[in-house]
Amino acid sequence: MQKEVIILNEERNVTLTAYLSEVGGEFGNISKRPAMLVLPGGGYQMCSDREADPVAFPYMKAGYQVFILRYSIQKDAVWPQPLEDYDAAMDLIKSKADEWNLYPDKIAVVGFSAGGHLAGAAATVARNRPAAAILGYALLNDDVKGCNPSAPSLIEEVDDQTPPCFLFASRTDSTVPIANSIEFMKALDDNGISFESHIYAYGPHGFSTCDSSVQDKDTDMCNRIPHWVEDSIGWLKDVLGDFDAQGMTKPACPKFVNGNKGDVLSVDCTMGYLMAHPGSKAIMEQMMGSLRDQKGQEAGENVSEMGASMSPEMIATMVGNMKLRDALSFGKVPAEAVEALDAKLRQIPNK
Repeated sequence: MQKEVIILNEERNVTLTAYLSEVGGEFGNISKRPAMLVLPGGGYQMCSDREADPVAFPYMKAGYQVFILRYSIQKDAVWPQPLEDYDAAMDLIKSKADEWNLYPDKIAVVGFSAGGHLAGAAATVARNRPAAAILGYALLNDDVKGCNPSAPSLIEEVDDQTPPCFLFASRTDSTVPIANSIEFMKALDDNGISFESHIYAYGPHGFSTCDSSVQDKDTDMCNRIPHWVEDSIGWLKDVLGDFDAQGMTKPACPKFVNGNKGDVLSVDCTMGYLMAHPGSKAIMEQMMGSLRDQKGQEAGENVSEMGASMSPEMIATMVGNMKLRDALSFGKVPAEAVEALDAKLRQIPNK
């Protein structure tokens, strides 16, 4: 492992600490690694050491090149200077992707409290959006103004460019109200962005990794809170991929919860969306009519009496949010028929 500390802004004392693991040799097929950028908390008044190295090391163990950004604080935290620090760090990391043996399109960010606000800003308004964002007991709504009056709420900034997110927090956090996480999750859901959330029943603010080295073992908190570290690493494998003989696998969990925002239509779009889309409405009506006509045959036997008598519009209203693929699976439509329909839909641009 190599450690390097780089000064990004001497006047504001902004630094980037790089922890770089070797590739090749004894690491076999690993020629590049994903990366994690750690943003410690501290109310924009400090960058907590408890949320720096102790957080970096589990991700290093998981195979990541890890970086810690100590961004602008106190009088220098006037917005958007912390966000500019983040973008400068990402510019540097990406520019050194070959030298530092990392995938420039697989850089995630993890932030805590005020650092979680900065991570949320990275995910929603930054010039360099991360590939994934982990938000720990993060300030995400107007509550952030209690520690940094110039910092914006991020709830309204979530859009379809926001990456998949992993959120964790304590229900009884008396420093950062749980509404911050809940409101951000609602915004992610409204925009169809994939996310995972762990809201633990009780615990303090600022628990970091919950190891006894950073948190008093007698602290009154849910004994499942430490699981967030392992869970977040598993989630990253889902959204970024995992190491394999070819380098890294394809992500198992897509960014969007359905295909409605893809470049082309597909059976992963929702029923309602396909019924309303001018390019696919005729195909959907034909498909539903075919299912009705086949009633009594193998495919039609899987359509209920009520469903068989419904119009396509009525069915779309009832199951509008269901992916077509799931609806066809529920109806036990043969896989080859599903793939044939998917191929036909994929010829239609999603405009």
